[in-house]
Amino acid sequence: MFAGGTALTALEDKDLTRLLKRVHDGSLRCPIGPAELHAAGMSYLCDKVEFLRGYDERTVHAILVAVIAERRKLA
Repeated sequence: MFAGGTALTALEDKDLTRLLKRVHDGSLRCPIGPAELHAAGMSYLCDKVEFLRGYDERTVHAILVAVIAERRKLA
């Protein structure tokens, strides 16, 4: 489903963590799209999460955990 672009590099760590928290607590429903981001109060990320669109909750969770872990490893 990846269509190119910057993947998740445009997101700050705090936004990745917020996304993960909201997916985990159910306040951000998957597959993620503009309507789901608006409902979760994360409209400001609409143009930054193309990479996550179309995936189910389990996949989005796995991607976010991996990206966050990799960033912490490199820090």
